[in-house]
Amino acid sequence: MSTSVIEPGTRLAGRYRLEERISDSGGSALWKAIDEILARAVAVRTFDPEFPRIAEAVTSARSASRLTDPRLTQVFDADDSGESAYVVSEWVAGETLEGMLAKAPLEPGRAATLLYEAAEALSAAHAAGLSHLCLTPRDLVWTTGGTVKILGIATDAVLGDRQSDDPGGDDVRGLGRMLYAALTAHWPGDPAGSDLPAAPATDGVPHAPRQVQAGISHAIDAIVCRCLGLGAAEALASPSDLAKALRGVPRTPLPLFAGLGHAQPPARPAPPRRPAAPGATQPHRPAAEPERTAASHVPPPRVRGRRDAPPGSTGTRAAPAHGAPGRSGNRALLGVAAAALTVIVGLGAWALTGLRDKGDPNDNVTDKGRQSAPAKPAVAELKVRTAEGVDPVGQDGGKGTEKGRLAIDGKSGTAWRSSYYTSPDFGRLKEGLGLLLDMGRTVKVSEIKAQLPAQSAGAVIQLKIGATSDAGSMQKADTATAGSGSVSFKLQQPRTARYVLLWFTRLGHGSDGQIRAEVNEVSVLGSTG
Repeated sequence: MSTSVIEPGTRLAGRYRLEERISDSGGSALWKAIDEILARAVAVRTFDPEFPRIAEAVTSARSASRLTDPRLTQVFDADDSGESAYVVSEWVAGETLEGMLAKAPLEPGRAATLLYEAAEALSAAHAAGLSHLCLTPRDLVWTTGGTVKILGIATDAVLGDRQSDDPGGDDVRGLGRMLYAALTAHWPGDPAGSDLPAAPATDGVPHAPRQVQAGISHAIDAIVCRCLGLGAAEALASPSDLAKALRGVPRTPLPLFAGLGHAQPPARPAPPRRPAAPGATQPHRPAAEPERTAASHVPPPRVRGRRDAPPGSTGTRAAPAHGAPGRSGNRALLGVAAAALTVIVGLGAWALTGLRDKGDPNDNVTDKGRQSAPAKPAVAELKVRTAEGVDPVGQDGGKGTEKGRLAIDGKSGTAWRSSYYTSPDFGRLKEGLGLLLDMGRTVKVSEIKAQLPAQSAGAVIQLKIGATSDAGSMQKADTATAGSGSVSFKLQQPRTARYVLLWFTRLGHGSDGQIRAEVNEVSVLGSTG
């Protein structure tokens, strides 16, 4: 069956129903489809029988299916044994980096965070022996659930007939070009890779980001230049090198929903200029400075009345009196005030001396109202030793500590996830499942905060605590319904426990729109005393 005659409604392998053709080029087509067995949206790529690299594409997809980093698109199925070869992968809903940059560049801290997550994901792929080789702003997606996704790992290189003797170098350059685009809203790569405006260049060499957009620090500008081989600094050799470099620059946390915004850092007000003396020579200004100012999208700063307003600003302060007589009057008033203060202090000392001589009848009486109350243990975020997905009656895909640790790794782009289900009541297969936290010792629990995907609204979660890890013997402490992106349990009184369990009794939707339990990050507040 040729790709050109496959129509919406076609079923592959008896379960994948093709619904909408997304793109069609180069002998393959990408479809939005429904997995009718698991009742979830999937992406399906089909191939024309004449496509010369079908076997290679299917093999690369099978290799990618073994990747476990949630920031890499998951491959579910791949087959070339039948009449129609196909690859089935995760359907990713969200906004591409190219779409985010349609109006303006990202704030540098958010751009750094976004590409840090992408670099870590590519590092995981390289550790497994896989690479991308053709990264563009269309391959990075900020999902509707607030996570980073890299599309096309391993398979896009086959589809584009890309090969490399230095995959680490190729991918770090691709990431560097994406970071350049995120900072400037200009694309320094092949024009076919993005619809963004081309980066300004001289003799084919792109200008550094700081020459294109104001507000970019020297540190992050240097990282981009090292990725792209601009300047004399040593080039970065791999995505892991880029991730390591980005750990050292300020990064802004990403929001929990698609659309990162385009807030720019405030411009620093220019210091007032003194008029030059006649014949004086003006200091030399670097030629690049006016260029950065002209290319900047930063609005002029608003100057408000402040105590620390610079000279010449509109800050409000009292105007001094004019002339020497006013200053003399102030000195006279100060003298009178000083004399009066001396008299008052003397009278006070005399009164205290009299009381001391007579003896205060209350000298030996303890003021019970002033006794210090016993100090309460300070409430702070406690360290969670391990996190584990638990499913007492089944083998849910989120079961175990390997998946559970993703909810306590401090990264908003990773998450503990359960398997997919056909309905919020677990397809009537079970009554619940959860995420178990082991604090490592007995603590006093005051509050639990969980960061969830925005689509999880409606999920019902019970908070259970106990001295043992057995879900059945733990005490129910509270119940909450997830809002948009978070859930919080604040106990009226601290509860002593070693184990904390977030027990889902009703599911919401995960970051990919499927029905399941999902927790990006969880924190426990309390004390160890």
